[in-house]
Amino acid sequence: MQILISNDDGYFAPGLACLAQAVAAIADVVVVAPERNRSGASNSLTLDRPLNLRQAANGFYYVNGTPTDCIHLAVTGMLDTEPDMVISGINSGANMGDDTIYSGTVAAATEGFLLGIPSIAVSLAGGQSVHYETAARVVVDLVRRFQQKTHAHPWLLNVNVPDVPFDELKGVAVTRLGRRHRAEPVVKASNPHGETVYWVGPAGKAQDAGEDTDFFAVAGRRVSVTPLQMDLTQYNQLDAVRGWMRGGAS
Repeated sequence: MQILISNDDGYFAPGLACLAQAVAAIADVVVVAPERNRSGASNSLTLDRPLNLRQAANGFYYVNGTPTDCIHLAVTGMLDTEPDMVISGINSGANMGDDTIYSGTVAAATEGFLLGIPSIAVSLAGGQSVHYETAARVVVDLVRRFQQKTHAHPWLLNVNVPDVPFDELKGVAVTRLGRRHRAEPVVKASNPHGETVYWVGPAGKAQDAGEDTDFFAVAGRRVSVTPLQMDLTQYNQLDAVRGWMRGGAS
């Protein structure tokens, strides 16, 4: 079994090394990750310049592009055979609720899914980002489950693991995405040249954190596993928009 691993924190990130080492014990691993931190890159592809693929001393490959670039390049141009699975992470920090729209970690897994490959995005949910080995053990268990029972269609799983020792986990919950409040305002500051600059503010607090959500599961020290889809169609508005369009311009 061959597994393609990437992330959005960069090829030097400790979570990536921990994940690759753990998964290499049960599968053949190829790592292709961004050359620098690309958190928040979402599903962007680099179309305005060529990409460079280089190899670090530890054997990891790195690309001067986004997480999506890394998976796309690896699957469609670098690898001789298509990988059996794509895993993205271990991200430093949670990717729950609305975070998934912006997350480069989720985007790398999404690109694998869109290319027809079962994919997992895994994040360490907590402020300290200490217990990467906990998330790695969770991923190894998921891979073993996949090896035992494959599926007719690829799936995309968003996994958030509480940042605690493995023995302190309270189980696993299959969840839906929660929702956050509106993000905090941008932070206005001045650079050394006296110019006004703006920093994007932190994400808002959880607004929808019901018992079936990822927020609730992680708060209770359970691993959250959320199956995602890429169809953004708002089906319950189709008829309303058709009627609106038939009405003509005023």
